[in-house]
Amino acid sequence: MIHDHHKLAAWNLEDTYQGRDLGVTMEPQACSFKVWTPSAKQVDVLIYPPSTGESAVESKNQAVQKEIPMHRQDQGIWSQKLEGEWNGYRYMYRVTFDNGRQEIAVDPYARAVTMNGEMGVIVRLEQTHPNGWNEDIRPELASPVDAVLYELHVRDFSIHESSGMRHKGKYLAFTETGLHDSNGNTLGIDHLVELGITHVHLLPVFDFATVDESKADDGTSDCSRYNWGYDPLHYNVPEGSYASRADEPETRIREFKSMVLALHEKGIGVIMDVVYNHTFDTAGSSFEKLVPGYYYRHNSDGTYSNGSGTGNEVATERPMVRKFIIDSVRYWAEEYHVDGFRFDLMGLIDTATMKELAAELHAEVSPSILLYGEPWGALESPLGDQMTLKGDQRESGFAVFNDNFRGTIKGDSDGTGTGFATGAEGKEEDIWTGVRGSITDFTAGPSETINYVTVHDNLNLWDKVAQTQGLDDPLGFITYSEDGRVKGSASVEEAVQRAKPYLHIDPDHILENETVRRCLLAAGIVLTSQGVPLLAAGDEFLRSKYGDANSHESGDSVNAIRWEQKQQFKPVYDYYRGLIRLRREHPAFRLRTREEIKQHVRWLEKGKGVLAYELAGTPVGDSWGRLVIIYNAAKETRTMSVSLDEWNVVVEQGKAGVQALRTIKDGQVSVPPLSMTVMYSGE
Repeated sequence: MIHDHHKLAAWNLEDTYQGRDLGVTMEPQACSFKVWTPSAKQVDVLIYPPSTGESAVESKNQAVQKEIPMHRQDQGIWSQKLEGEWNGYRYMYRVTFDNGRQEIAVDPYARAVTMNGEMGVIVRLEQTHPNGWNEDIRPELASPVDAVLYELHVRDFSIHESSGMRHKGKYLAFTETGLHDSNGNTLGIDHLVELGITHVHLLPVFDFATVDESKADDGTSDCSRYNWGYDPLHYNVPEGSYASRADEPETRIREFKSMVLALHEKGIGVIMDVVYNHTFDTAGSSFEKLVPGYYYRHNSDGTYSNGSGTGNEVATERPMVRKFIIDSVRYWAEEYHVDGFRFDLMGLIDTATMKELAAELHAEVSPSILLYGEPWGALESPLGDQMTLKGDQRESGFAVFNDNFRGTIKGDSDGTGTGFATGAEGKEEDIWTGVRGSITDFTAGPSETINYVTVHDNLNLWDKVAQTQGLDDPLGFITYSEDGRVKGSASVEEAVQRAKPYLHIDPDHILENETVRRCLLAAGIVLTSQGVPLLAAGDEFLRSKYGDANSHESGDSVNAIRWEQKQQFKPVYDYYRGLIRLRREHPAFRLRTREEIKQHVRWLEKGKGVLAYELAGTPVGDSWGRLVIIYNAAKETRTMSVSLDEWNVVVEQGKAGVQALRTIKDGQVSVPPLSMTVMYSGE
């Protein structure tokens, strides 16, 4: 689609607006509207009566109750104030341009919408607070390195039969406490508390386009009910398919807040995965309708650029786009008490925007807010040297995903390529770089690196390790043909039932299985390294996605967390839980600065599949004097000499925690194959 670019030149700094009142502002007996559309000749606000919730068709066909012309103000703003009580009424903007063209658009600043986001809705937000909301306290975070992040999809968490949760697939599942399986294992939110993570990082929970909210609850088999949500529709409204009623605009707001409140009451922070780099619609988006040509980047020939790989990229470097992003993030942090934000394809967000956003949030909302993102784009972008890439986060108050460390630990993301934990040789030096918070690589300090091996994207941990061992065929992993059909099965569900991801695990000797050991070693490196660790939900009990490396619309059969695996692989769960406790109780694993790392982390042995190093505990206030960590990625036991002090082993052979498992007095430690040993000397 070609745009006339002389318009772009016409927007200058006089057309940027500083106020924080775009959208609808409610007063006791009035409401005000403000929209930014500098090139409009006329703007009207269209008011529709409150929805009766009868059907999605109704909103499209219903007569406008009022058409009210708005007033042009400076800086490209149009405004109007209505006296009276308008709570629950729906509204749209109609914009007329010089050439007579008219567009009707949802307010990009809308805070509530009808089902499937077809119209904006006027709401009094104070009426959406759940009981106790005004007393809600966000968990304090002294430093990002104190966090243990857990990446989770709302629907995956509760949708499976084994979850025991009533509100399956919904925000409210997070409010269900006291749930246990038949063996007495905790489920749901209590599981998260017991595991010891500090923050739940939720895949997109703003209003996204691809799931039909009117059909979200029609059974669980159809993949069209399922999406990860990287297809933004309305940035300032919660997704409706995760609410009990998508047709009641206040319900999704209240239930989202109830989820946040429930997590906060357990001391767990909430991080939102946000997608400001592209939108689902381009020509049909509110941005393009209201201010043609402004909100998206273009190639030199006038076509939309596609650095996101999804058809457009948002022009974050333009003042009113930057303002929209900062306003939006602040709104979630303030109105919804959200504790952090993960930026999808952050490479496509210009560095100036990221720096300004971090500074404003930390100064004006809370220094505890965590900010991090993917320091890459998907395809070529005209943003060029303004892209936010690895290294651009230095000293700027946000962190980046450390794909260097990720690749060093596991190898490539979807193939058979190997890393330190999956059988590659010569990776010890690169592991050593990651262990020290990548301060010799691209960070100014450990709080800037998000350390992880797998997330929602690509093969998950179990499937990746199995793939490197050539087990994808024997385990019956799903393969797709060019046209997206499942090979050899009539459906995804059938393929999942045929798969045998745990075929080779002997239930009586789980921790002796090679695939299990490699998974535990990979996760163990992440949880003991300097920086901010991130785990993918379900890895703590060997979750498989049956070899599906891009399950964004594969449905529940592939994606649902199967809670029966907690009992099935209890020793694995106990190991994760023990390592998280070790990390959270011992500050030697959570050094704050590059200076501390340089002073208090020293290597003992590197090579032949082994990395051993020592942390100084006493100078950083740890109750343990000295700590030694040894990773053995070789297939045979490795023995090394340590000082003749008495060493208490706390992690060994798939057992982990803060209690001594055994004591070493002869200065010799043997580390079993494919495992990690942690020990300390001196209280």
